[in-house]
Amino acid sequence: MPASSPTLLVTGAAGQLGRRVVELLLESHRGPLVVTTRHPEKLAALAARGVTVRQADFDAPATLDAAFAGADRLLLISTDSLDVPGRRVVQHRNAVEAAKRAGARHVVYTSLTRPEPDSPITLAADHWATEQALQQSGLGYTVLRNNVYAEMLLHSLPQAVAAGQLVSATGTGTTAYVTREDCARTAAAALAATFDGKRTLDVTGPAAVSHADLARLASELSGRPVQWTPVDVAALEQGMVSHGVPAPLARALASFDVAVAQGRMGDVAGTVTELSGRAPTSVATFLAAHRDALRGATR
Repeated sequence: MPASSPTLLVTGAAGQLGRRVVELLLESHRGPLVVTTRHPEKLAALAARGVTVRQADFDAPATLDAAFAGADRLLLISTDSLDVPGRRVVQHRNAVEAAKRAGARHVVYTSLTRPEPDSPITLAADHWATEQALQQSGLGYTVLRNNVYAEMLLHSLPQAVAAGQLVSATGTGTTAYVTREDCARTAAAALAATFDGKRTLDVTGPAAVSHADLARLASELSGRPVQWTPVDVAALEQGMVSHGVPAPLARALASFDVAVAQGRMGDVAGTVTELSGRAPTSVATFLAAHRDALRGATR
């Protein structure tokens, strides 16, 4: 293999984002491709396509040296370990330290929009701590601060159509929703790039929308009236809990509304286009492509 073809490694490759990144790299990258997961048997299909599949457990640092061996550039996809406070930070630090021991030149990390210490989002602290670990590691890095996935709207908007109202504590704030596909294309491009410095980039859709905008779109696409109903954050949390959402999850979801209301989630950046070469999908286009999911709530 030519020296110009670096070995790329993708963690969390069994997840939706990781799997899609790997599929994109298989289309474009001509060098060695390694993926890690806690359950290698789930990635047999990738192994059959020539991808090197390795077992890795971020809770067991001893597994990571072999898992990351030979990687030149590594995509660290944030884990979903939210059950124990602080667990995800330890996992991510273990991965960063192992990447450094393995001799990796560059780490791409999937972070969150504006995760600074004053963020009201309950998940933000994990991302901020990981960004700090990367800054202190001496490694080159690309931090991709992904905005809220547009796919999240496929959970909330069908319910809003069925109820005739979209309830939120976002006020007039806006969110620059971005699709998982655009995040995957951006991450794949960042991983395969030749950039070896240090950068932090916002990953967003092409425009920011308010919940009033979302209610209007849901109404137009479903053919049923949907009204935006603003509430305060306490009422939002109570409403979710009364509908069976566990209190910690309700608190986490509501914290995003607080960030939106504070104007933290509405900035639009050109990162998707700049890195992937393709313009990001708008919320209107995304929802139109999933019109049946909205209409299904009325049946």
